[in-house]
Amino acid sequence: MKKRVIVVGGGAAGMTAAVAAGRLGAAVTILEKNPRVGKKILATGNGRCNFTNIKIKGERAHTYYHGANPEFARSALADFSVDDTLRFFEKLGIAHKVEEEGKVFPRSDQASSFLDVFRYELDELDVNIRCEARVIEIRKDGKNGEFRVELENGETHRGDAVIIATGGKAAPATGSDGDGFLLAKKLGHTVTDLFPALVQLMLEGDFFPRIAGVKLVGTAEILYKNESLAKDRGDILFADYGVSGPPILQISRKAGELLNAGKEAYLKINIMDTFTREELRQLLQKRFQAGGKKPLDFSLVGLINKRLIPVILMEAGLGSKPKDWQFPAASLPLAEQERILQVLTDWRFKIRRTRSWPSAQVTAGGIDTREIDEKTMESKLVKGLFFAGEVIDIDGDCGGFNLQWAWSSGYIAGRNAALG
Repeated sequence: MKKRVIVVGGGAAGMTAAVAAGRLGAAVTILEKNPRVGKKILATGNGRCNFTNIKIKGERAHTYYHGANPEFARSALADFSVDDTLRFFEKLGIAHKVEEEGKVFPRSDQASSFLDVFRYELDELDVNIRCEARVIEIRKDGKNGEFRVELENGETHRGDAVIIATGGKAAPATGSDGDGFLLAKKLGHTVTDLFPALVQLMLEGDFFPRIAGVKLVGTAEILYKNESLAKDRGDILFADYGVSGPPILQISRKAGELLNAGKEAYLKINIMDTFTREELRQLLQKRFQAGGKKPLDFSLVGLINKRLIPVILMEAGLGSKPKDWQFPAASLPLAEQERILQVLTDWRFKIRRTRSWPSAQVTAGGIDTREIDEKTMESKLVKGLFFAGEVIDIDGDCGGFNLQWAWSSGYIAGRNAALG
């Protein structure tokens, strides 16, 4: 008799688990609450699907991941590696290309390609896909070890193994609303604190609407008690609530971690990071002197985004209205030049909070990894219960790392659910 495997969640991890189990001869059923599987995949990589990263190799692969115990990811990332992932999708029909920073995309540049090939493979493996099937409870019969999976509509599905691959709480519009955590808790599992990651930062200050839409290349850091805890460089985008952009998303997890622990977190931005501090000092002095009768604010036009100039001068304590800057730049004292230099190289903001779940790309926190076998993804508390993907307390950096975790953990969970 075929092993019956029920996969709760038809996202990246769930579909991979279903394929892995199906290829080993299991009778697989996917229960997906959305009207279709793979909804979140369609939004990844701005619709292009950055599906892995070639940096995830070797002994340091797990260093791109976070959680209470990032080492937990090491085994799965080695067992089903980036190379295994590329071969897996090549077999399904996905040709790939590598772009900047090791990001891997399908040559089609379409996230929908993944849904197409997954659906074809799942159909070939005779996987039963049930959509609009919200799971409300999972029970295990103490006598025969059979799982009973109950749906909101009253249906019950029975299986020999269950894989919870429901995602986290990020991007709830895609169906990730935290259901998996509730199901796991009912089965005795511990869920760590949850907070949004790969998300924008909301900052203190009333001037942000004035500079919303301004983009610059700079360095951003998360500070706690003046110590830098996370740092990244790239396009920083100001918004009416604070800041966004790839480096902000990359370092946002550390901010969320601090705020979740009730600690104060600060953001430091260097908007002139291609200069040393001394080089910039000399440039400003030369510029102010050469400006002659030019007003102070106008003397910065051409060096700094014009919309930022009033805000930077205010932040440097040099007044708050245009009339405050209508004196010749050449007359600006060195001490006040230093204050401008300070803002340009070390502009600090108190972080109010991260934006909420609808804006986040991934969930930080999840099912405690101490309760899961890292080699099989099986629960240490309930035999035959497996976990995969974002529902586990593992989250990765931006750039294909989270999808690789979905593929790796999903494949291993599916394989072991079929063999166990």
